[in-house]
Amino acid sequence: MKAKSILLLLFFLGMNMALLKAQDSVQHIQKLELAKKKKKTFSVNRRDSTLVLTIDTLIMQDKSSLAFFGKKKVRLTVKYAEIPKQAYIIGTDSKNNGSDMQLDFRFGQLGALYVLAGGQDANNGTRTFPNGNGGNVVLRYDKSGIIPQQENKNKPNYVLIDTKAGGYRVNPQSDLRNIYSQIGMGIRSGSGRMGGVPQGQIYSGSPGKDGKSEVEGY
Repeated sequence: MKAKSILLLLFFLGMNMALLKAQDSVQHIQKLELAKKKKKTFSVNRRDSTLVLTIDTLIMQDKSSLAFFGKKKVRLTVKYAEIPKQAYIIGTDSKNNGSDMQLDFRFGQLGALYVLAGGQDANNGTRTFPNGNGGNVVLRYDKSGIIPQQENKNKPNYVLIDTKAGGYRVNPQSDLRNIYSQIGMGIRSGSGRMGGVPQGQIYSGSPGKDGKSEVEGY
């Protein structure tokens, strides 16, 4: 009987932990207003993190940004958004990869929105990860609001989605000079080690994998 009671207790503790974890990944904000050039960051320390965020009213002034750091997957629903000039949504898993994002918006006002889910470049000689993959992004817009366009950045209602992989901007010559410099430092110090290179790793100049993007109405 005692063993059965312990098993039941462990079961309920496990259920409670799962519920808490689920609650941590789901957030609701009634109104969020970001002033010019201000950033609101959502970040966690857990691996394989997913965030489900609902914002009833979102107002983003010029060059403000929503940043999702350490998030592999983001589901963002904005019931009403005002973006008078230019704003940014940024997603990264903190390991050079862009976040996979599903964005559901009703635009009441839209100047320009830049969704940045591209992979980031590796940086040989520092603690880093390989060239990152771009995220997969789906932007769904409510047809009862403003309909975004992707053709002309100089006109209103413009949306750009970046899901390009990291590594396209890597300069092989610069990387090689850095590597040879680290080797020389190790020889001169007598240690035989390459200082500044994490775990002795040298990342290749090969880019990551491009992500995909889609814009659709509902």
